[in-house]
Order: sequence, then structure tokens, then C-alpha cells
Amino acid sequence: MRIARLLSVTVMLIALVAMPCLAQTVTQQVGTAGSIDWSNQILRSTGVGSPNPNMPETAQRAGALEAAKRVALRNLLETVKGMSLDSETTVRNFMVENDVIVTRVSGILRNFTVVDTKYMSTGDIEVTIEMPMSGALADALLPQPSGASLGPVTPASAQAVCPTCGQPWPAGRPLPSGGTTPAHSAAPAPQGNSGAYTGLVIDAKGLNLRPAMSPKILDESGEEIYGSKNVSREWAVQIGMVGYDKDVNRARSDERVTDNPLVVKAVKVSGDNKADVVVAAASAAAIRSAAASQNFLDHCKVMFVVD
Repeated sequence: MRIARLLSVTVMLIALVAMPCLAQTVTQQVGTAGSIDWSNQILRSTGVGSPNPNMPETAQRAGALEAAKRVALRNLLETVKGMSLDSETTVRNFMVENDVIVTRVSGILRNFTVVDTKYMSTGDIEVTIEMPMSGALADALLPQPSGASLGPVTPASAQAVCPTCGQPWPAGRPLPSGGTTPAHSAAPAPQGNSGAYTGLVIDAKGLNLRPAMSPKILDESGEEIYGSKNVSREWAVQIGMVGYDKDVNRARSDERVTDNPLVVKAVKVSGDNKADVVVAAASAAAIRSAAASQNFLDHCKVMFVVD
């Protein structure tokens, strides 16, 4: 009895410890088909198969298992279609316009992994399958880069400001790269220690930002600071365009952006799918200034913090 009670308490403690972690995962449910774990970049779906009474009894279980896998695969495809590709397009819309992509994605999904199998008393079998969003699937869906380069965008009509604090730049002093931008923003100054930045964290809490495979970071004039057109496609395929988290401090310590990420606050979201973030002028200048001499954007070392 004592051992049983100890085991019960241990299981409860493990569950209590695990619950906050699960609650912090950025997960999107796609109808009843499946779910998208944006934090870990994993697609997941479930299927149930029933035994065929017309088959020999010894073959019914195997038949039910294969039927469950087929249903799970069909649901996995629906889950993929439910993803936002970018701020304007869903994967479903993208696939409708391209038969080649439909065939390619359908073939890629057949390489799913079965992560759980449940045998029910009715003879039915339930299987849960997973597929990583990175790798082959990302290669099939992510847009091709245009060859544009990341660098400071400095409109000639803009007023000179400090690229890190957003304050007017003293007249007569040399202006660092990225230090020309409209000086009207009242957003908090970007956070980060001095020295080379190792990544970028965009705090979009409270803005109802929605995850996407290929989001953008824009300045207040709509100019693109970060997006698929100006990153290494190899890195985007391997690790995804951005990582997603629900906690700023945890995002700052994520291996994608450690050890010294630049942290800026988004001012709003953009696009029909609400997947792009817009940052204030001072933040845009800070990002451009850092990106001009460092490669963290090119290597997709970017985290978005969402609700």
C-alpha cells in the first residue's frame, strides 16, 4: 500500500511539473484533423481503424492498423493544408495553385513516424503520427529567395536618430550604419547587452500574432527587414524561418538565439493571416544596424513571442 501510494504521488508530481511546460507550447489545432506544434516544429495527427470482419481473424488486427495509418495520413495532409504559409497565403491555397506541390507534399508525408498506438477493446486501433515541419516539407513549401540582401535601409528624407535608443542623433557627429530613420517612435528601446548579437527576439505579446512558416518583420513604413527573400534558404529549411514561444525570458535563452539576442517589442501585426510583425522605427534601425555586420538574421536566429 505504501509503495502504491508513493507511486501515485510521484505520478501526480510529474504531471504537475509537466503541465506548465505543455501550456507554454505554441500549438495550433486544425479542426479535428490534427495539431501543429510551432514551438517544436512538429505536425501531429491521429487515425482510427476498424477490423474488417470479412478478413481472416488473424489478419484483422494488421488490417485495422493499416486502416488507422491511412486515416492518420489523410488527417496529416489536412493539418498541413491548415497552416499559414505566410501572412497572406495558407498552404491549402498554395497547393490548389500548384499540382506539383500537391504531389510532392503527399509523397513527403508518407515518411511519417508512428509515435503512439492504442488497441481498443472493440478491436479498433488508434495511431498517432508525427512529421517534422523542417527538412523536406519546408523545402517543398518555403518560397525561393529573390537574392535581396539584408542591410541598412536609410531613406534620404529621414531624420537621423540613434540606432539603439531612438533619440535624435547629435548634429556633426558621424552616423553609424542603420542610424537614419524617422524619429517619431515612442516604443521601448531595444534590449540587449553590448557586443555582438547572437539572435533576435520579437516580443509580440498581446497582439494576437499567428504563427506561419514564412513570416516577415516589417518597419512602420512597410519595408521588409526580415523575410524569406533575404535569408539563407538552407538555414530556413533546416530550422524554420522563426521559432515560437510564449515567454520572453525562455525565448531569450532558446538555443536558436543564445547567448546575447537583441530583444525588441513589436507594435502591431500585419497581413490577412496576422503572421507578420511590425516594429517601431528605433527598433527597425537597431535590427538593421546589427544585421549589417552580423549574420544572425541570415541564419534564421529569430524568435517570436506570442500570446
